[in-house]
Amino acid sequence: MHTKHEIISCDRCGTGIECKANAYTKCQCSVVQLTLNEVQYISENYEGCMCAKCLLELQGEYREAMGISL
Repeated sequence: MHTKHEIISCDRCGTGIECKANAYTKCQCSVVQLTLNEVQYISENYEGCMCAKCLLELQGEYREAMGISL
């Protein structure tokens, strides 16, 4: 299968994801809406791109730690 974008590993789980940094709104990670505080929390521990599943898990982890109900 030929892909148009680079395949990279999720910085957290290692799953292969198709990076669409040049078309961010079409990237699978853009489906996760993070607050500024959530982005800061995640960036304190990870530097690279992550899959949507990991972003959702980390968002939940942050919200649980802060006592924020969904």
